[in-house]
Amino acid sequence: MAAESTANPAAWPSAASPAQMRDAKVEAEIDALIARMTDAQKVGQLIQADISAVKPSDFSRYPLGSVLAGGNSGPYGNERASAAKWAKLVAQFRNASRKTGAAIPILFGVDAVHGHSNLPNATIFPHNIGLGAARDVDLLQRIGTATAAEISGSGIEWTFAPTLAVPQDLRWGRTYEGYSSDPALVAQYAKAMTIGLQGTLVAGQPLAAQNVAATAKHFLADGGTADGRDQGDAQIGEAELIAKHAQGYPAAIDAGALTVMASFSSWNGIKHHGNRSLLTDVLKERMGFSGLVVGDWNGHGQVAGCSPTDCPDAINAGLDLFMAPDSWRGLYKNTLKAARDGRIPMSRIDDAVRRILRVKFKLGLMGDTLTKRGDTSMIGSAAHLELAREAVSKSLVLLKNDNAILPVRNGSRVLIAGSGADNMAMQAGGWTISWQGTDTKAADFTNGQTIGRALSEAIASGGGSATISAPGVFDTKPDVAVIVLGEKPYAEFEGDVPDLAYRTSANEQALIARLKSQNIPVVVLFLSGRPMFTGKLLNQADAFVAAWLPGTQGRGIADVLIAGPNGKSPRDFTGRLPFAWPDDARASLEKPLFPVGYGLDYSSTAKFVPANEDPRVDLSMMSQTTNYILRGKIPAPWHLDINGSVSTRAVDLTAQEDARQFTWNAKSEFAINGPAINLSSQLAKGWVLAIDWRIDTQVKGPVILSVSGGSLNLQGIITASTPGTRIQTRIPLRCFADAGAKFASVGSPIRMQAPKGLVATIRTVHIEETKESVTCPGKAR
Repeated sequence: MAAESTANPAAWPSAASPAQMRDAKVEAEIDALIARMTDAQKVGQLIQADISAVKPSDFSRYPLGSVLAGGNSGPYGNERASAAKWAKLVAQFRNASRKTGAAIPILFGVDAVHGHSNLPNATIFPHNIGLGAARDVDLLQRIGTATAAEISGSGIEWTFAPTLAVPQDLRWGRTYEGYSSDPALVAQYAKAMTIGLQGTLVAGQPLAAQNVAATAKHFLADGGTADGRDQGDAQIGEAELIAKHAQGYPAAIDAGALTVMASFSSWNGIKHHGNRSLLTDVLKERMGFSGLVVGDWNGHGQVAGCSPTDCPDAINAGLDLFMAPDSWRGLYKNTLKAARDGRIPMSRIDDAVRRILRVKFKLGLMGDTLTKRGDTSMIGSAAHLELAREAVSKSLVLLKNDNAILPVRNGSRVLIAGSGADNMAMQAGGWTISWQGTDTKAADFTNGQTIGRALSEAIASGGGSATISAPGVFDTKPDVAVIVLGEKPYAEFEGDVPDLAYRTSANEQALIARLKSQNIPVVVLFLSGRPMFTGKLLNQADAFVAAWLPGTQGRGIADVLIAGPNGKSPRDFTGRLPFAWPDDARASLEKPLFPVGYGLDYSSTAKFVPANEDPRVDLSMMSQTTNYILRGKIPAPWHLDINGSVSTRAVDLTAQEDARQFTWNAKSEFAINGPAINLSSQLAKGWVLAIDWRIDTQVKGPVILSVSGGSLNLQGIITASTPGTRIQTRIPLRCFADAGAKFASVGSPIRMQAPKGLVATIRTVHIEETKESVTCPGKAR
């Protein structure tokens, strides 16, 4: 291991898991249990599988220790399953695991990252960036308590939260999962959320039924990677690693966090899943962590010399529980082999098993009487919804309010427009119902309100009237217009961007210009997972509010923006920037437009100084007009949208994670969408659409590939392929034109629909010049 990637434990902050985590009686029971376990049973405890790739019946052969439900995995294939269905599934896995030789119940984990966000009608809180803006430690602990109750209400006992990343480059697609760029605030929040989720540990007692295990993640510095790349490399010195990125972990450990998750990312070239100096020497020894260390989604497979199905080095480095969603069978077999031939010392395996059992005892999963979870009445309770409403109000940051346009006065005629005016997906963001959150609907949360509906309700109660129209159509001239716009939903690497420029759509630009030409005051309500360069928007708007990703309780926004009967809004602006707001589109925030901690309220009288409108970077899309999937990633300005049930994950095709595998769980489609571009020239020159891919599982029935409205059937190409073999497909653009594609304005360059069962791994999709003669596949019927 290179010296620059080896930690010096003495330089790190010390901490210690509370003594209440290790009860002498329980430790003796663990000793006795480990002594009775076979090698196979021990190794099984080290493996976690995803519900999309494991069944309760598998436990008759594989004594696995844990199961998770990933971002696109729902009970029985239904992402919109009820809390009762979740509880039923968890119970089936739990019962199956208790029938194995060692009779040890599973741990069941889920990504409840802003409320129990996989579950319709659960309480969805603002994403962490908004909670960071609230700067309210007590609020955060109360949110942790409410979230835990709802997770427990669906029968689950473990959440992969809180995220303790300290994002330093806002181009990172997970910025909104971080509370702030301020390590001190992250440390305060780490303690509060851990206690909120778990309660205070009590010696000799398991957690209360309404509490769940917390996960401090992702260890370490996933918010400090070069260029803000997800799963990238933190190319920094140890002092910076400690000062900026490690401060949340001692606080969480001291508060009793039962689990820690290792990061996908690296420190100076060494993947954290394989860095013993960090996982063992620092985390477990210097920071005194007594719980279990879980990996991230097949993250062990990224360790040098490893694969998703074979990685002794990760366990030897200090990982206790592999997150092996779909690789678990091969990993179980190979890990058992490594244990038996000594490549993994039995002492290391016993330590990992001890840590896992320690957590299971603390969750009340062991013994004759298990802690009973599954009180579904906790899901979306009135008290929790009011708490979310409070959190939304406290998260809003006012950046401009010239001429006291806000709050909106009683009796006003208000136009509510923009792409986010009545759009639950935009306000909830990623990790909501599905991983990317692109298909979230208002119907998923009948106990919530879109922003437009909430504002309209509040305006009407004050004697005014509101028109909700995304394109900004109105019959009577409004007194004020509230334009709700911003980023479309994304999660993880889907959100990585090359710069911080917010690219206002042509329709939104025209709308704002039209309103301003009619002397209609404009309030911009900006939805985003990060601060962005919005110089022109700030200058055009009379008032500008950073609303982040507020979740489902739109009334929390109305409480601040709309005046009540006394002429004042029920709540003032109290939110302050958790990250600096950029003055241009570059990643550097050394001279921001607004610093961390900035925010106005209704008593502020300062006049807004016009903002810079020069992005100071090349925003030309010329290099991106021909690339739609590039080494498994969707490059800006394009983004991935999924309509239906298509799960997607990064996989290896020719190199590490250089492709993306799409699995159709039902008849569904995915699309690559973005700003409209003109490809008429490429059509005229005879260019082709080129796909570098592999069909993993064939299906019967049409597989429809569309480009800008022109659709072709690829069934013949897929049937002729050999499953598991990489192929190159080239289709002339004229084939799509003949099928009705309009190349003068292409906003959806790729759309693929397929029946249930198709599995395809795609490395690259782009258009290119060719001199070959290529025929057209069949037309879609």
